[in-house]
Amino acid sequence: MSRLTIYQDNYTDATVISNRFIDEFMCTANDAQLKIYLYLVRMMSAGLSTSISDIADKFNYTEKDVMRALKYWEKNRLLTLDYDENRNVTGIHLMNFAAAAPQITPAPSVSAPAAVVPISSKLNANVNTNAFPADESADTDKYSKPNYSLDELKAFKSNDATSRLLFITEQYLKKTLSPNEIRTILFISDKLGFSEDLIDYLIQYCVDREKKDLRYIEKVAISWAQQGITTPGQAAQLTCKYDKSVYEVMKALGRNGSPTQTEAAYINRWIKEYGFAQDVIFAACERTVLATDKHRFEYADSILSNWHKAGVHHKSDIQSLDDSYRKAKSTKAVSNNKFNQFKQNNYDFDALEQELLSN
Repeated sequence: MSRLTIYQDNYTDATVISNRFIDEFMCTANDAQLKIYLYLVRMMSAGLSTSISDIADKFNYTEKDVMRALKYWEKNRLLTLDYDENRNVTGIHLMNFAAAAPQITPAPSVSAPAAVVPISSKLNANVNTNAFPADESADTDKYSKPNYSLDELKAFKSNDATSRLLFITEQYLKKTLSPNEIRTILFISDKLGFSEDLIDYLIQYCVDREKKDLRYIEKVAISWAQQGITTPGQAAQLTCKYDKSVYEVMKALGRNGSPTQTEAAYINRWIKEYGFAQDVIFAACERTVLATDKHRFEYADSILSNWHKAGVHHKSDIQSLDDSYRKAKSTKAVSNNKFNQFKQNNYDFDALEQELLSN
């Protein structure tokens, strides 16, 4: 494994973050990209070495997540990656902000870290980037938010219809919109092509579900755009498919956002066909999350299908079913014991005793 060296043009003995990074790059980068870049700056400032695998362990990401974040910053010219002849990463060069790209294109977000593992001070990685597929695609660019300038924001706000829309949005959210939040509304209008009526419905829809964060609203807007929603009527037809209980089951299985058709079919089966109450479904979800990270809907469906066949109606029935299963399993284990596999003989112990006494 080769060692990676992190270096920059001008060394400083303190962790210094450029104001330009805060003003222009922080608002559009996702959590993983921000954490990894700041961590690189901190390690470089301290003169410490690191590796792709160490960074992945530090923040509980995959190495693919780390490479995706590094490529994001390389694309925006905040760093360059050094490679050997086999396309293995051997170094990370943090560049001056004079070379940074004037605009940024966010990469897809990754899940937040769930645990922190101590980082090794020694470098131990030799990552072949050919193993990671490129994350740039036409679809990603289509739904990525540009870094709108202040002049563009000013022009957007000066429009009478837009001004009314921003005022209504502030009334829904009960706060004054920040420039970055206005950029989100501009993105939804300009790049996603939402009409004012559709944006109004979008804001109402999210607020009704107690979701007032513009980042959440942006994700819903992108989801609708990907599904071809262009009118409030289409949005209403889409959203009426799923009630609050569906999203609660999604959350219990560790899923965010709207369900796919397959996921919704599973949940509707559990609720409507099987007639399970929420506490029964949540019990199955809890067992699923503890058992596996993959194919959770299929795993939960196998549990609930078995419970349905066994006549489970209430959460209290689950304990009885578990007790019966453990008892049957224990009985099976005893019956399979090799000491119980001999043919049992029946003896007349009184006759044997009499025979022994007569001898």
